[in-house]
Amino acid sequence: MNELAKKRGKAILIDTVISSVISFALEPLLKKNTKSSFVYTVVSPSVIFWGLEYAQLRLSGQTVGQKLMSIEVQNENGGEPTPEQILKRMVHRDTVSPIVYLKDRTYYDAYEGEKFPHDLYSHTMVKELN
Repeated sequence: MNELAKKRGKAILIDTVISSVISFALEPLLKKNTKSSFVYTVVSPSVIFWGLEYAQLRLSGQTVGQKLMSIEVQNENGGEPTPEQILKRMVHRDTVSPIVYLKDRTYYDAYEGEKFPHDLYSHTMVKELN
């Protein structure tokens, strides 16, 4: 695994920890206001994670984890990804992307961490910042 791929992994881990802390903090409030445990154990963490990621990418172009790892999501032309690209990227990454990656890992290794299946699908890439 190359350096950029490692940074991407660390960034998503950082973002997941932040999202989990927020989900955990909101859980008592959600328990009080919803009767279904499915909402606060499954739906809420996903919505919070995606919401935080979407908001951060739209507002500053990077998540907290990406800032700490000095990487950035860009469109294929090097500019900011569109809202549609961000949504496509998140949904694909959290659904079919892992299966597609594991099926043909050597194909994606050729991109040296810049593109994973969800990046190809959404026409985005990840670049290291200087």
